[in-house]
Amino acid sequence: MADLVINIEGIGKTYRIGDVEVNALREVDLQIKKGEYVALMGPSGSGKSTLMNILGCLDTPSRGKYWLNGTDVSNMTDNELAEIRNKEIGFIFQTFNLLARNTSLDNVALPLVYAGVSKIDRIIKAENALKSVGLGDRMDHKPNELSGGQRQRVAIARALVNSPSIILADEPTGNLDSKTSYEIMELIEKIHEAGNTVIIVTHEEDIAKRAKRIIRLRDGLIENDAMATASI
Repeated sequence: MADLVINIEGIGKTYRIGDVEVNALREVDLQIKKGEYVALMGPSGSGKSTLMNILGCLDTPSRGKYWLNGTDVSNMTDNELAEIRNKEIGFIFQTFNLLARNTSLDNVALPLVYAGVSKIDRIIKAENALKSVGLGDRMDHKPNELSGGQRQRVAIARALVNSPSIILADEPTGNLDSKTSYEIMELIEKIHEAGNTVIIVTHEEDIAKRAKRIIRLRDGLIENDAMATASI
């Protein structure tokens, strides 16, 4: 289907720990359309993190197929996956993952360096991304000069700067207080409303209910996949 940004069929992931095989994912099928806002939920050991790593091209499946924007990424090499990640996926992490010695502008521009974008275009794109998250006055600040919420906004700007197919947010409010968490989720909702596909991984029910669709995993399988019944 042309409108699918993610299409996985029969995806399984098996890890070997000593003599024991652990099936982290068991023949999962999943389709996500362009422009959807999806939450992935599940208890520890459910396969949620493994699925996120595969969706984010941080890991490859043991079996099954994964098409990202129509490209089969199931058996790509590490270098090929790195290229796809930089082009197609914008990551937002719980721990922000900013370079401590770099300014906000330099942190946001980093994906564009790997993409081979010229310096002047990198600056313009990074400035626009920071302005879009309300940090036009913090471009020259380093992470230790920013609050937790501001650091996460820098991370969001970095995720957006390449105009990726997917924004993948892993516990994006995990290190933030309630008020700041609310502000970050409001920003993520605006990003979705602008037409971006957003996948948020969370263990918090109130955060998941902000999405339009909630996928619940248990024991390496999708236990439930339904539209969210309430938005907060």
